[in-house]
Amino acid sequence: MSMSAHVVTLAEADRFESLGLPPMRASLGGAEIGGMLLGDPTSDDTIGEGIVGRSPALRSVLEQIKMVAPTDATVLICGETGTGKELIAKAVHNQSGRRAHPFVKCNCAAIPTGLLESELFGHEKGAFTSAVSQRIGRFEVASRGTIFLDEIGEAPLELQPKLLRVLQEREFERLGSSRTIHTDARLVTATNVNLPGMVEEKRFRADLYYRINVFPIHIPPLRARPEDIPPLIRHFARNFAARMGRRIKWVSSTSMDALVRYSWPGNIRELQNLIERAVIRSIGERLDVPVSEIDEGIGAPKVCGPQGTLEEADRAHILATLKETGWVLSGPRGAAQRLGINRSTLQFRMKKLGIERPPLAG
Repeated sequence: MSMSAHVVTLAEADRFESLGLPPMRASLGGAEIGGMLLGDPTSDDTIGEGIVGRSPALRSVLEQIKMVAPTDATVLICGETGTGKELIAKAVHNQSGRRAHPFVKCNCAAIPTGLLESELFGHEKGAFTSAVSQRIGRFEVASRGTIFLDEIGEAPLELQPKLLRVLQEREFERLGSSRTIHTDARLVTATNVNLPGMVEEKRFRADLYYRINVFPIHIPPLRARPEDIPPLIRHFARNFAARMGRRIKWVSSTSMDALVRYSWPGNIRELQNLIERAVIRSIGERLDVPVSEIDEGIGAPKVCGPQGTLEEADRAHILATLKETGWVLSGPRGAAQRLGINRSTLQFRMKKLGIERPPLAG
């Protein structure tokens, strides 16, 4: 990338200032005019519980956490892969009365089907061939605390009745034992798949779905909240630079614009990995972003134009939220609240995107 000076237009200044990283008004230690300062190392972009961002949608998620955390209600966190669902689950635990007790997590997709029941409920010595000693399950460990089941859609059908029982009755048996064990664990689950669709396809039990869907929290994808991208870049760049002993102070406006316009199919995890790679490549004060590599990800179109795929993604996101809320627009659990906008704005966007409520059956 050329290090020649770049003249900042008024439009560019307004764009970057609205994103929270004002362009440099003059050259700074070799940085091009128009480059983006990564900010004061003492400043903090977190808005609570280690969550980085500033968008209304993200603040809406935090408000929902504050509402549900003090209760013992079961929470279902919905969002694409890489959106930070575990961080939200931990925030629910940390703001609850259970924070002094264990936060136990289990990824249902990471444990072989045959072993998941033992992981969750434990087993006695000799319960199966490799059970050479007693094992305490995660529901037992999490008693009085919180158990977080990530990728709950991957839980096998044969295990789901036992999950339903522990939710309803607060009891279970270890494999190989007839002794009933009681647990006071609070359940928080997460998924990146369409659970209602799985219910329709008979791949997920309807009764379990309704039991875990007491208080759903939807995390919007990164492409739906581009104003969160600059603070995330700043946060990751600082952290990785500190770990690697680098003195990175700025990023070019060209790189920042490309990062903000990219659709991020891998969401925050993809952004984090790219910034780590950028810090590794950087030998001076400029963050050397491999812009040419950001269109090599997996998934849908990569760089969104102002009217193309970004509009389609916005329409899909609003539709999904409306369906999850039963087409309720306002109120504490309405679509406008989840999207972080007011009702009139939502109605305007629905009209603009051609979204209409389907007629009621019958």
